[in-house]
Amino acid sequence: MIRRFAPVLALVVTACAAGEDAGNAALATATAVPLYADTLSPVVITDTLPGDSDDPALWLHPTDAALSLVLGTDKGDTTGGVYVFDLAGHIDRTRSVTPLQRMNNVDVRQNAVLGAVTLDIAAATERNRQMLRVFALPDMRAIDNGGILLFDGDTVRAPMGVSLYRRPGDGATFAIVGGKSGPTTGTYLWQYRLEADANGVVRGTKVREFGAYSGRKEIEAITVDDALGYVYYSDENVGVRKYYADPDSGNTELALFATSSVIDDHEGLAIFERDASTGYIVLSDQGGNRIHIFPREGTSTNPHQHALQAIVPVRASETDGLDVTSRALGDAFPQGLLVMMSNRGAFHYYDWRDVQRAIDETQPGRRSP
Repeated sequence: MIRRFAPVLALVVTACAAGEDAGNAALATATAVPLYADTLSPVVITDTLPGDSDDPALWLHPTDAALSLVLGTDKGDTTGGVYVFDLAGHIDRTRSVTPLQRMNNVDVRQNAVLGAVTLDIAAATERNRQMLRVFALPDMRAIDNGGILLFDGDTVRAPMGVSLYRRPGDGATFAIVGGKSGPTTGTYLWQYRLEADANGVVRGTKVREFGAYSGRKEIEAITVDDALGYVYYSDENVGVRKYYADPDSGNTELALFATSSVIDDHEGLAIFERDASTGYIVLSDQGGNRIHIFPREGTSTNPHQHALQAIVPVRASETDGLDVTSRALGDAFPQGLLVMMSNRGAFHYYDWRDVQRAIDETQPGRRSP
């Protein structure tokens, strides 16, 4: 049973008391927004970016989860950059990388094998320069000598979406990139293997072109399930497409799902790992201010059948990108964290316990552990 909501129109008004975190001032303006009785509220709203927030990614501290970081892009033409936030939502100015030219999406992989070098990295698309930028984490040191040229410099295919894939067998790391536009001939996405040269500079070598495209809007949101070996991407206003992530596994489309119930624009995608093989695929319904939840594992007879499990309304507005983890991140997020971009120039942090509670309401026979 999918959740049904009784909508109400509410005037959301919050006030920031003296000394309250500056990031939470993003809700200080009275704003008329359509809400539902069970709309989820964030635990944290980050400091506001100077331009236009777009996409987040999580870096998980290897020994102290409370020191984990949230990366978020600002896609302003002059204010652009990859900003770094702590779990309280404050910008870390020493790690943030600015100015950059219209940053779109960002992704993180830890223990990425880049030839002879193994690092935690972030990769982000710098749209106005046709570049993929690569940074070493946690210090956000550029290791790409200014960037990796994408789509052979074709400005029509200005890079937007990116997701990293770490192949389980050998740790080889790839970037899968989508552009502002592209062909409808099954080659919309380009996949690059990332390797460091003798000087430690990361280079990208194209290993395949793949991916169906409807031609309706664009493809921006991409996510990879490393453990199960699949890549998912949002063909906006059409659905979510699924392929093998390993370039050696072929280019056959495995699934097209989420083809109904989305109000406007299939956007951000992320994988919530309950364990090694089960969990959720989380999708942003941009025009609906809500997330759609699908089973990561498919069904017992078909791993590529992803039926809608729940629709959860959230306070985040017109969300492009999102990211999620099931790892406990200190006392504030003991069962994981969902991060969502919001059009107020900030990012919202949701306690996964609240999200899971909303999912469980639709599945009374399957409670979370």
